[in-house]
Amino acid sequence: MNNNQPIIKVVDSIMGSGKTSTAIEMMNNTEDRNYIFITPYLSEVERVKKSVTNRKFYEPKIYSKDGETYTKFDSLHQLLSNNKNIVSTHALFKRANEETKELIHAGNYTLILDEVMDVVEQLEIKKNDLELLFKNELIYVEDGFIRWNEDKKDYDTRYNDIRDMALNNTLIFFRNTVLIWTFPVEVFKSFKEVYILTYLFDAQIQKYYYDLYNLKYDKYIATNENGKYIFKKDTENTDKNIKKDFKQKIHIYEGNLNDIGDPDYSLSKSWYEKKSNYSLKKVKNNLNNYFKNKVKTNSQEAMWTTFKEFQNKLKGQGYTKGFVPCTARATNDYRHKKNLAYMINRYVNPIIYGFFKEKGISINQEQYALAELVQWIWRSAIR
Repeated sequence: MNNNQPIIKVVDSIMGSGKTSTAIEMMNNTEDRNYIFITPYLSEVERVKKSVTNRKFYEPKIYSKDGETYTKFDSLHQLLSNNKNIVSTHALFKRANEETKELIHAGNYTLILDEVMDVVEQLEIKKNDLELLFKNELIYVEDGFIRWNEDKKDYDTRYNDIRDMALNNTLIFFRNTVLIWTFPVEVFKSFKEVYILTYLFDAQIQKYYYDLYNLKYDKYIATNENGKYIFKKDTENTDKNIKKDFKQKIHIYEGNLNDIGDPDYSLSKSWYEKKSNYSLKKVKNNLNNYFKNKVKTNSQEAMWTTFKEFQNKLKGQGYTKGFVPCTARATNDYRHKKNLAYMINRYVNPIIYGFFKEKGISINQEQYALAELVQWIWRSAIR
């Protein structure tokens, strides 16, 4: 394992404090390195390509050559081979493998990660499929990791995604029943420097992932000093005045429409799954009442969320189109939304929680829930 410790700077600043603008200014004014900018959304990819004017950024694209079609991931490797500055999405970057790591290291790259990534995930696979993989000797367990049988690595099956992750040493066999994917930590170690643009990092899974692999980092903030955006070490609570201003603009409804059960567990995933259609109808009625009578909003300014599979159970006339996924990040698309309903109570996936706990790392569920709520609120007009 590569034991190099990269320089990791976690830019932990409140939304709207200028993190992306600072990163763009840094990329415009630094000539002695190559950059990879990774963001959740394609719209931000376009923003970076247009805003960085002193160097050209390339986006991985599907392309054809000599009669063959190459994927975006192939394109990523080609761009890395040519030492190009690259802007792409979380989804593509999560596919990084050993070749990606080697190319990054050789290219003297700095990573700018816009928002934390899903670096640890429970892999959804049916029990019968998993048993079949073992039975056909396609996979086996070694040192807690799922390994793909090298003699069968060229087999083309419907389990190609499992094969690729296993060959990349990123699949963990947990509690003899569950597959957990982890982003290859060696990829982070291959960068000269890493910037993570986020808020409330201490509540995020990527923080616990760094603790797991003993990756050290320093906290920074984005700030505007004398008309210039800069990153500087966080030595004081510089967000204090910003928060004071925001506090005047947020009004919290604390009426009886919130009374739908146990305050600790209501609106959690398991709570929704256990409730009858009658109970869910009550939640929908309260939501409808809030938008129509309490805040008297129109569909243009209404914004609400729940778990995706319960969206249709709660949608209603006058606010249905205001649904914004609870995982929304790094987008200004909803900055016209003024009346919000957060119909969800986020908990860390219990399998992921248990995985870290068995490694001696305790996840703070309250901080996690708060960070998720705040991120969602900041997609709205508060920006």
